[in-house]
Amino acid sequence: MLVKKWMAKDTITVGPNNTAIKALILLNENNIKRLPVIEDGKLVGIVTERDLKRTSFPSETLKVGDVMTRNPVTVRWNCTISEVAEILLKHNISGVPVTADQGELLGIITKGDLFRVLVTHTGAADKGIDLALLVKDQPGAIKDITDIIRAFGGRMMSALTNYNNAPEGYLRVYLRMYGIDRDKFHKMREIIAKKATFLYWVDYRNNMRDIYRVE
Repeated sequence: MLVKKWMAKDTITVGPNNTAIKALILLNENNIKRLPVIEDGKLVGIVTERDLKRTSFPSETLKVGDVMTRNPVTVRWNCTISEVAEILLKHNISGVPVTADQGELLGIITKGDLFRVLVTHTGAADKGIDLALLVKDQPGAIKDITDIIRAFGGRMMSALTNYNNAPEGYLRVYLRMYGIDRDKFHKMREIIAKKATFLYWVDYRNNMRDIYRVE
């Protein structure tokens, strides 16, 4: 999942010689938190709502260049969403400009865009079912689980695995599915429980869940 697909492309910008008042008006009118600052076609800074609030009420003489952050953190268009998330966390920021190979501004990507990626690619909007399992780390172990799900008419939306806090010889598996006949869901869980240990399950459509282990 690359940044270029998920970034906001119609980015509102200002120049360093624009007044801070103009920047504040643009932020308020467009309900946004940050504005890339462009000079001679290149990104030279970023001005945020926080930058403007650090000053007294902007006067007609205060310029964007006086309050902007120079050399802002940026990401390239070909970065992955995971890389962006890591950068936002590292710098404790909520959005970054996206640049092309020569530094031209292509767009901006924010935490809100990352949430949109999460919802889209995990199938959360489809009101499916989540299973979190502790599975033996051996060939075919995950396939055994997914084969059971398919046997009950389930279709896989996403699958994630990791070894974080898993006992030696095991891994955690997180599955999102839909298409399961709810009348048969209990039986499916019983069969899966013979192959793996449940951490939790969540049925988003019926707002039902069981939590066996708090992670």
